Amino acid sequence: MTTLFDLVRMRLLPALVTAMGVVIITAGLLSYADPATAGTAVVDPPVIETAAPTAGPSATIDLPSPSASAEPSASAGPSASPTDRAVVTRVVVPALKIDLPVVMGNTTYPLCNVAMYWKELGQPGEGRATYLYAHARDGMFGPIYHLAMQLHQARKMLGMIVQVYTSDDKLYLYEIREYRLHALNLDAAAAATSEELWLQTSEGPKGTPGKTQLRAFPLSVGAADHADAHPNAKPVACG
Repeated sequence: MTTLFDLVRMRLLPALVTAMGVVIITAGLLSYADPATAGTAVVDPPVIETAAPTAGPSATIDLPSPSASAEPSASAGPSASPTDRAVVTRVVVPALKIDLPVVMGNTTYPLCNVAMYWKELGQPGEGRATYLYAHARDGMFGPIYHLAMQLHQARKMLGMIVQVYTSDDKLYLYEIREYRLHALNLDAAAAATSEELWLQTSEGPKGTPGKTQLRAFPLSVGAADHADAHPNAKPVACG
C-alpha cells in the first residue's frame, strides 16, 4: 500500500526539483540577455535609447570631422552667424568642465578653441535638432572623448545637464539621455521632429571615421545675462 510519504518522495519531490531547475535556468538566461545586469557590450554602434528611434531621411548626411589630435595653428576669425535667427553662442557642460563659445560651422576643417553648429539643422527653440561639434581636445570636447573611449564610462554622461546660450540672450537647459559611439552620419538628428540637442566629437586622430554623439532633451528655457550669452570667441585654424 502506497503511503503519503512514498507519494511525496516518488512524485511530488522530483516534480518540484524539475520545476526549480527550469526557474533557475530561465533566470540565468534572462540575466545574460540583459546588458544592464550582465555588463555585456551593447550592439554596434553602441546606443542607449530612451525613446523609440525615428526613421532617418533617405539621403545620408555626412558628419563634420573634428579630430582628437588636431593642433591649433594660424588665427582664424569666427564664421559669420545668420542675422535672421537666434543662434547658439555658448555651450557649457558643468559636470565635464566644458565651457566653449560657439560659432557657425565652416565648409573646411573645423576650428579649434570653439564649438561649431551645423547650420543646416535647427537652433534652440525651433522645434528640431540643434547639432554642435568640437575637436576631442582638452579645453574643448576632450572630456567627452575620454569617457566615451573607456569601457562603460560613457554611461556616466547620462543625466548630465547641458547649458546652451543663444544670441537673443536666452539660456536653454538640456539633459543628456543617450550616447552613440562610432556614428557615421547625423541622419537621426536630421530626422528629429521635436526639440533636441546633439553634441559630437571624434574618437581618434584625423581621418578616424566614427564619431561619438550625445543626444540631449530640453528641460527649460529662460533669460540669460547678455555678457554670459556673448562670450569672446577666439577660434584658430586646426591642421
